[in-house]
Amino acid sequence: MAEEFDAIVVGSGMSGGWAAKEFTEKGLKTLLIDRGRDVKHREDYPTEGMAPWDLPNNGRTSKEELNRDYEIQKLAFIAEDNKHFFVKDSDHPYENDPDTDPFHWIRGYHVGGRSLIWGKQSYRWSDMDFNSNENDGNGIPWPIGYDDIAPWYDYVEGFAGISGNQDGVRNLPDGNFQPPMEFTCIEEKMKENFDRAYPDRHFIIGRAAHLTEPTEEQLDLGRGKCQFRNQCMRGCSFGAYFSSQSATLPAANRTGNLTTVTDAICHSVIYDAETGKATGVRVIDTNSKEKREYSGKVIFLCASTVGTTQIMLNSKSETFQNGIANGSGVLGHYLMDHIYQAGARGRMPGFDDHYYKGRRPNGIYIPRFRNLPWGSEENDKSGEFLRGYGFQGYTERVSWSRASASSGHGADFKNSLKEPGDWWFSMTGFGEMLPRFENHMRLDENKTDQWGIPLVHISCEFSENEHNLQKDMMEEAGRILTAAGLEDVTPWRNKPTVGLCIHEMGTARMGDDPSESVLNKHNQAHEVSNLFVTDGACMTSTACQNPSLTYMALTARAVDYAVTQMQMGTL
Repeated sequence: MAEEFDAIVVGSGMSGGWAAKEFTEKGLKTLLIDRGRDVKHREDYPTEGMAPWDLPNNGRTSKEELNRDYEIQKLAFIAEDNKHFFVKDSDHPYENDPDTDPFHWIRGYHVGGRSLIWGKQSYRWSDMDFNSNENDGNGIPWPIGYDDIAPWYDYVEGFAGISGNQDGVRNLPDGNFQPPMEFTCIEEKMKENFDRAYPDRHFIIGRAAHLTEPTEEQLDLGRGKCQFRNQCMRGCSFGAYFSSQSATLPAANRTGNLTTVTDAICHSVIYDAETGKATGVRVIDTNSKEKREYSGKVIFLCASTVGTTQIMLNSKSETFQNGIANGSGVLGHYLMDHIYQAGARGRMPGFDDHYYKGRRPNGIYIPRFRNLPWGSEENDKSGEFLRGYGFQGYTERVSWSRASASSGHGADFKNSLKEPGDWWFSMTGFGEMLPRFENHMRLDENKTDQWGIPLVHISCEFSENEHNLQKDMMEEAGRILTAAGLEDVTPWRNKPTVGLCIHEMGTARMGDDPSESVLNKHNQAHEVSNLFVTDGACMTSTACQNPSLTYMALTARAVDYAVTQMQMGTL
């Protein structure tokens, strides 16, 4: 083996970037491995700031190309301005179980991963979320509670920069926020009506990882205030939204303790049966397909839920014939995602003298109100489904593009389009998915990718509970918009697709009992003490909030524990 590192981090996205930052700032020589190409901040955002007419086909990718190269991912907002941050399905195949609906695995293989294209919505979990499994008997109890992670929420929010308001929502704890973004005039009116109609619910501005009042630390990293361009999925040279490129990797690099290796696919973790520890990782060069190994004292897997578990399942030895740290047999199981694809849209009358809505890269949020332990009888739907959902929504004023649905022509028709159209508001629900053993991923030992690694095979679908939840999501969205003063309200609901929410979780879950979990309360493998998993794979349930902020906090917490144990000589 070559040089031994104190720490090896696999994956450079949301969790991997944080692990690299924390290890290097604590003085550890750290190797960061990514299977994709390098993406340099400011240099490798080729479509940043471009107008639609500067892009091929006005920014639209042809159906032919989408069907050829992005058959699975074409529903994930892929267009000419961001397709370079998504892999081609044709180059990176995987399998879906023919007896279940297809799982849509949305991927970006490059330094920074999906931290460059995430939605930036950043919400804490509450004690209710950590206790749900235990309270209703679905899944195993979480080995941690809100009090364990609250200080780490404070820590990562302060560094990342989360804009938001102190809203006092019991099941959505307030945090360490920068000033909130403002409501539009429509949202202000909606909130007034909403608060009157639903005194026990909350209509708040979204909490987003966008700088509105940068700290000295953030300015020192070269980050700046959000410019409200709303082109975040192209990359942001201002560093206004949190990504690995804008925040964690610059912090790690300035320590001098980080070595980054790109175009290196992690094949497996190397295990030493005599010591009972991992000794390093095997990688395959993406381009040359050359194999090599790296040695490290502690290994953090942060390659995304499916990617991390693929590595673990492929890490076989005489001790772990079904994948490293898989004595429980649950590795790969309890795959989850949020259910969404239901909501409502409506028109707000009036406000014709208010035209400008800006390009605010954020919307409103209605936190979960269904089936709260302290909730009202009106909000209790426990007889129809368990857990609950929240709503995210946005405002728009219709432009001249409304003519695309019209048969008009001539000068009068064209002149009518000089005036902006009506104000509209749309919102979509995001609901919790229950953990179920049968929802799983495994490896197909008879089929491999171009690097000789067994293909991922996924079998995962929503249960009746999620379908009932989604139905209520649609119906309640319509009632809410009507109560908020909107007209022509249209509830909608599509067939849900697992994975398309891009909040995949589970498969290497945390728990106190090694016989039914992979990781302990420190994200440490029960059976391999120097192996940690801090991305979505570690999650024991999903709650209904966007999960990335929790990944950040869990990662920083796990690194702190690992380094402490290394200093004590117990790891």
